[in-house]
Amino acid sequence: MTSTFPNISISTERLVLRPLDEDDIPALAEMMNDEQVGAWTDAPQPYTEDRARSWITEHAPAERAAGRGLDLAVTEFLTQRLVGTVRLTRTDWHVRSTEMSYVIAPWARGEGYASEAALATAQWLFGDQKFERVELRTAADNTAAQQVAQKIGCISEGVLRGACIARVRADDGTWNDVRTDYIVWSLLPEDIEGADGPLADTGQFSAYPDWN
Repeated sequence: MTSTFPNISISTERLVLRPLDEDDIPALAEMMNDEQVGAWTDAPQPYTEDRARSWITEHAPAERAAGRGLDLAVTEFLTQRLVGTVRLTRTDWHVRSTEMSYVIAPWARGEGYASEAALATAQWLFGDQKFERVELRTAADNTAAQQVAQKIGCISEGVLRGACIARVRADDGTWNDVRTDYIVWSLLPEDIEGADGPLADTGQFSAYPDWN
């Protein structure tokens, strides 16, 4: 029997992680059109509001219902503004493992939001969902994503050579594919037991009954 993630809201000191909803469409489209997002993710460019609506109303619910993953909006606690997303994909319910990725809006970078959101998600997975492994894959030149992985306690396991397609924007505005390596990271429950600072104690989990 396929397992699925529950409806969930995760609160930290500064953030609330919750299901994406249609009110997030404009902010999500704006964030996904950023140059760095275009370079390091496979998000279609340009990323239109119609595409954001399809992702929020169709793709994300289908992935959750099938047990493959979970998409969470990362919002500021005080302003409720969308600062990013956390995605869980390639979930294996028998092994109790999943792959995590994160995107932060350009205006919100440098505030530690990615590590705060990623660690809170991992704490929820290990504690509430009894997962045993979280995996991250970062492009070889994506140092920002690698710094987040290191900050939350991930261990680098090796390199998948030539396994990643990054993109660069040409002078005419078009995007060109560039093959590069993936660095594979893992996070196990014992890796975050000594996590530094307030991140280790901020996760609060609650049901989100209004999400379909």
